[in-house]
Amino acid sequence: MPESGSHFLDQAGPMVMGILNVTPDSFSDGGCYLEPGRAVERAVLMARQGAAVIDIGGASSRPRGQTYGEGAPLVPATEECDRILPVVEELARNHPEIPLSIDTFRSDVARAALEAGADMINDITALRFDPDMAHVVARRQAALCLMHSVGLPGDMPHAAPHEDIVNLVREDLRQARDRARAAGIRRVVLDPGFGFGKTTAGNMALIEHLAALAELGCPLLIGVSRKKSVADVMRESRGVASGGISPENIPPEDRLPGSLAITGLAIQRGARIVRTHDVLETVRYLRALIHIA
Repeated sequence: MPESGSHFLDQAGPMVMGILNVTPDSFSDGGCYLEPGRAVERAVLMARQGAAVIDIGGASSRPRGQTYGEGAPLVPATEECDRILPVVEELARNHPEIPLSIDTFRSDVARAALEAGADMINDITALRFDPDMAHVVARRQAALCLMHSVGLPGDMPHAAPHEDIVNLVREDLRQARDRARAAGIRRVVLDPGFGFGKTTAGNMALIEHLAALAELGCPLLIGVSRKKSVADVMRESRGVASGGISPENIPPEDRLPGSLAITGLAIQRGARIVRTHDVLETVRYLRALIHIA
């Protein structure tokens, strides 16, 4: 089996992963790219803006709680494939230079997407949902991103406080990494799962202590883009003149400044990949950050 195009992970310095949700109900861009042609155009645009890889998701992972109500229901695997595969096939056929990641926790969806031309699987359950996932990825010699989350899709809490979130995430990711490597996966990426069952304080603790996760020996991915904790930090910061800005909740489309601020901290503490809705702005920000660092 030839190795997939996961060579993008060999790039030096931080890189950007562009978010492409082909879903009707994702928290920020749900419904924007359901039509395959429009999704392909969006992927090509993000690649031109500097995204090193495009992460395509066909099922929302919104957690339940005060912010999102009951959260996202489980989508049948057939429906997830129907959303993802036309986009993957078109990009692989006409834009093979663009590396593709698939945001899925199902091995049958992963298998179909990898056969269609994807290069990496982004599993938000870190192999907890589907025991066959690691073997499917290994057989294709693809890369695998393991994200920490609390609960399982369809029943994910928005925030589950924990006394020592950093050590919990580190140990859970270490075990998932070991399972992936035992299955034969050579390229493993780790994601602490910003916002997936963590409080705002817990999320910021993970950003502050990313070096402890970097010790696991895998590239670190962070996905803070437009999330509620970003709004919390922007709203609750002290010592900054408000200029008349309301302290009420900040909608997702207005959270870019906070997303970039947290991204900068994460990069300085060892993150390699930044998953974002706002590719051009993030690429420009990272170029400036690296230039002045």
